[in-house]
Amino acid sequence: MRSILITAMLVIVVIAIYNNAVGGNNGTRQQVKDSGGRINGTIQSIDP
Repeated sequence: MRSILITAMLVIVVIAIYNNAVGGNNGTRQQVKDSGGRINGTIQSIDP
């Protein structure tokens, strides 16, 4: 019973860390969106 509780708590901690690292204000998801926007702007500014 104790090992199940510890496992469940560890899973919750891992999910919380993942959500903060990926989905937070400065998370990976936001950084990818920002980089994509800059790259898009750079590509659009190139005159053929």
